[in-house]
Amino acid sequence: MASQGCYSRRHFLGKSGFCLGSLGALWLLKQDNLLGKPVDLKSQHFDTLPKAPSMRPKARAMISMFMQGGPSQIDLFDPKPELDKRNGQKFVGDIKYDDSANASTKLMASPWKFQKHGQSGIEVSELLPNFARIVDDVTLIRGMQTGVSNHGQGIYAMQTGGILAGRPTIGSWLTYALGSESSELPAYVALTDPRGLPVLGVSNWTQGWLPSQYQGTAVRSQEPRMPNLDPAPHLRGQAQKQYLDFLAQLNAGHLAKHAGETDLEARISSYELAGKLQTAAKEALDISSESAATKELYGINDPQTAEFGTRCLIARRLVERGVRFVQLFTGNQTWDHHKGIIAGLPAACKYVDRGSAALVIYLKARGLLDSTVVHWGGEMGRLPVIQFDGGRDVVGRDHNTFGFSMWMAGGGFKSGLAYGETDELGHKAVKDIVSHHDYHATLMHLFGLDHEKVTFPRNGSAMKLTDNKGGRIVTELLV
Repeated sequence: MASQGCYSRRHFLGKSGFCLGSLGALWLLKQDNLLGKPVDLKSQHFDTLPKAPSMRPKARAMISMFMQGGPSQIDLFDPKPELDKRNGQKFVGDIKYDDSANASTKLMASPWKFQKHGQSGIEVSELLPNFARIVDDVTLIRGMQTGVSNHGQGIYAMQTGGILAGRPTIGSWLTYALGSESSELPAYVALTDPRGLPVLGVSNWTQGWLPSQYQGTAVRSQEPRMPNLDPAPHLRGQAQKQYLDFLAQLNAGHLAKHAGETDLEARISSYELAGKLQTAAKEALDISSESAATKELYGINDPQTAEFGTRCLIARRLVERGVRFVQLFTGNQTWDHHKGIIAGLPAACKYVDRGSAALVIYLKARGLLDSTVVHWGGEMGRLPVIQFDGGRDVVGRDHNTFGFSMWMAGGGFKSGLAYGETDELGHKAVKDIVSHHDYHATLMHLFGLDHEKVTFPRNGSAMKLTDNKGGRIVTELLV
């Protein structure tokens, strides 16, 4: 019990809940349209059936290769002659360190050579020889910016539009708005790395506060990629069909009594999909029927490139079969080269370069690139100064979210374009800046969606992928 003159929170709420002051506050909130309106979810139904976009789309599917940790734009995509000239000199100006204890102000030029490639003449690092082969088919964005320094917040920004946990990812928004072209495979698939889950784990493919149907389905990096696909021997064939038919009747009756229960709808939908997956998923995830030439293209015969190349091949097979959104992850902080970048960055590039380039080459050959967006990039880049200044084998680069690079291909993006610039040292984006909100608005536009109108009601607000903070459709990137 609260002492005299001192009220607990429970006591205060109990005593003031219906007083004149609280009623007056409610009236004022209503007058200013600040009072949340109740949402009748019982009148809504959610599914992953195909839905028509509001505008004519250029893209119907997306494959995102998310390079967690922050690939160094200075060493891969954004050559800086001035940095080469000033190598070893002191950086002059403001700079934000994530790890100030091990920071230095000594500039470090890229140890790797750049060369122009293709008809576009885009300069690419020697660490990405296979990307150099497809440079005329991509848009290289050199002016990306989020401005949030930590990995977690940066990942949330790029994946969900905000910097806090609990928001839906890009894949969830696309499947919520458009559904899937396949009724036998998940609409949204996450392909994980055998070396470990990405930072934030399942939050990378969460549906957040969208209905559960729009959560990504994680597919394992190694066999069995989806466990328990085969029924028990005594349930195979007609026995299983009769069992599932009876279960469907029970579920339909239960749902009719609990209309609007979105989690229940999602659970029933997952049961229905599970039966179809026994055939469809096994076929989609089985690459044994692919030709020897195809496997060679994806690097599946090379132990250093086989794992990521296999996932790139599976991603292509999934979108061919109607899956809306597929995302591939690299292991926990594979690209986070605070130290040891001289050895670490070439290894990270070797792991993904062949498979990611093969994906674009094969989609183009199959006539699928025009309608499939391909993305390659992480949540940040790296600084132009040395971190851990202890010699060549130790040096690395700290986080940089004020200017970094990523590339896009297909689905309405221009070919052979380098867009945006960082300053003369590769530190901050200074021209044609693309924020994460701009990136998301542009993606939605390519799928025939207005990012301002694809919303979900929550706590009295119309929530959006662009975090209610706008976002410019970067038309300069588009065909």
